[in-house]
Amino acid sequence: MSSENQNGTLQTAFQNAVAIVQFGHPASNSFPRELLNRLTAEINSLSRNETISVIVLQSEGSKVFCSGASFDELLAVENEEQGTEFFSGFAHLLNAMRNCSKIIIGRVQGKAVGGGVGIIATCDYVLATPESAVKLSELAIGIGPFVIEPAVSRKIGKTAMTEMTLAAQNWKSAEWALEKGLFSEIHNSDQLDIEVEKFAQKLSSYNPEALFEMKKIIWEGTEQWESILFERAAITGKLVLSDFTKNALTQFKK
Repeated sequence: MSSENQNGTLQTAFQNAVAIVQFGHPASNSFPRELLNRLTAEINSLSRNETISVIVLQSEGSKVFCSGASFDELLAVENEEQGTEFFSGFAHLLNAMRNCSKIIIGRVQGKAVGGGVGIIATCDYVLATPESAVKLSELAIGIGPFVIEPAVSRKIGKTAMTEMTLAAQNWKSAEWALEKGLFSEIHNSDQLDIEVEKFAQKLSSYNPEALFEMKKIIWEGTEQWESILFERAAITGKLVLSDFTKNALTQFKK
């Protein structure tokens, strides 16, 4: 099934017990709120689907996995309520991925920024390419990676997360991400789909009940995300109204 409009595309295909979910947006696979909502709903729906046991999450194109939040929508935020609502979209998505009963494999074919890094960190296993550099650029536009921080810190640790956050203009290489645990494997671009399919099909051949129980164990200790991610969304929703952020976003869009 698929859905498509000016807010991006979302498609789901099935291969045996594997669901392949692909999102896309003309602006470097960024996320307007409506696309965040659709992806969250799709993850929740697949979590209830008893015919699958593995989800592959991927994006369109070859150069960018995800560039995070839509700058157009950030510039359109007029009050704290709207800002909190927008960033709560990422909170809902990360919680849906965390609570999903299926193992989620991330296929990362290119660069990721901000919220895109948070999505990668919330996958259970990630296959990437040497071109898949990552960056947390939020401080450079006057906000911070507050909503995604728990996910990123859980994967790479507070020290590496701090390094990424404070060096907001710097890309971290795919090799760095592999070393820190954000990525599980790195493969050349021409081999990525082969390796993703091979791993997903192998994983889906295992006992679904065992995978479900393993998923619960993997995410033990994250129950506080149900509240903390939304508290963080409120912080970001306030900061996005600052003159600093409005000016920075305008400059980035030029």
